[in-house]
Amino acid sequence: MAKFTLEYKLQVAKHFLNELVSYRELANQVGVDESILRYWVMLVRYHGDQAFAFPYTNYPSAFKLRVIQFITEKNYSIREASAIFHIPDPCMVRRWKKKWETAGEDALEPKEKGLSTMTSNQNKKGKDNSSNQSAEDMKKELEYLRMENAYLKKPEILSSGRTITNEIKAKVVYELRNEFPVTRTIQVAKMAKSTYYNLIKKWNRPDPDRKWKRRIKFIYHRHSGRFGYRRITDVLQEKGFTVNKKKVLRIMRDLGLKCIVRMKKYKSYKGEIGKAAPNILNRNFRAQKPNQKWVTDITEFKLFGQKLYLSPILDLFNGEIITYTLQSRPTFDLVETMLAQGLQYVNEGDELLIHSDQGWHYRMAQYRRALKEHNITQSMSRKGNCHDNSVMENFFGILKSEFLYLQEFDSIEHFQVELEEYMHYYNHLRIKSRLKRKSPVAYRNSIIQLAA
Repeated sequence: MAKFTLEYKLQVAKHFLNELVSYRELANQVGVDESILRYWVMLVRYHGDQAFAFPYTNYPSAFKLRVIQFITEKNYSIREASAIFHIPDPCMVRRWKKKWETAGEDALEPKEKGLSTMTSNQNKKGKDNSSNQSAEDMKKELEYLRMENAYLKKPEILSSGRTITNEIKAKVVYELRNEFPVTRTIQVAKMAKSTYYNLIKKWNRPDPDRKWKRRIKFIYHRHSGRFGYRRITDVLQEKGFTVNKKKVLRIMRDLGLKCIVRMKKYKSYKGEIGKAAPNILNRNFRAQKPNQKWVTDITEFKLFGQKLYLSPILDLFNGEIITYTLQSRPTFDLVETMLAQGLQYVNEGDELLIHSDQGWHYRMAQYRRALKEHNITQSMSRKGNCHDNSVMENFFGILKSEFLYLQEFDSIEHFQVELEEYMHYYNHLRIKSRLKRKSPVAYRNSIIQLAA
């Protein structure tokens, strides 16, 4: 295997930690065994930039014993314990442990090299000197190991999967300042003295992001965790603040704030029932004015052992929910009532197109007749193609992640009240980037004012 420089190992480990890449993929790219790469990454997680600057060449028996006790008492793997104690190769620890299990502590003593023939007096004298020297060394070693043990017991250091930064090391050293000399503990932490004191000074300064954190938390909780970093950036910029979305993302990660995932929808297609309409919309989801293009669909909720079916109409001009109906059964009057309510918002002269999937409700003669009587053009998605009505699909995903899976309900009646409040929130308060950072209703009103 090729010999890699310390800088290259550090670069490879950081590449894994910072990029979305698997161990196997990166190991193949670099040309090393996957287990070796895993150990490199583990060393960097615990020791940062000093990961490959190892402190010892010859390890004393007390140190070896401490590592073995750490493995047995704390139930750590040999590899992770080796990384924590900053040992170049976990195979060394494996050999130590095997010797200890076979022959006890004496087997951990280093073998003397180049012994010459001595007289009995010389042997005795040498033993006395060695005894005095080893006692002094042992005292220093024990003090060092006591500091190291106290340092490694801190939860920040032992939290696997997290990169141990200089700031974390400095916090641990600062906490141990009353138990051990700071200069010695800094050596245990393997960081520069100047770095430690610079970090201590920074802690006494006010957090430069404190105002941003307060604003971001307020917006995040105001919208019940429904906004991700892009939409929070839009809110801040709409209020006149100059901030980059990457900064908002970084602060949200520091605060542990993140948005919620999407879920699936109810399918209303039941085969060739009634008559299908052509796909006139053809994924052209842009509308130049209100009441030009509407989309509709049905989704299902499961609450308290019951099913509820929601049928809304969405205006593609501004994404506004025009109206909706909610029932316990997906019967035809679910759609029929929705359409009757929606027609109240149609003005004379509107050339309206309404698009849906090929669900049986929209293929019924009564539904098609009502559209024809009001000069509304009907459009349907192609069979089995959800992308043809993706705007409605997207709304259902938002509704379920921001409302259904985020809140708790006491009863069906409570759910209905909260749903009405969410629909008002969605139309009047929830901003969209494509609407120039305005809510659907605010955007519609602004366009009407400009046209007046």
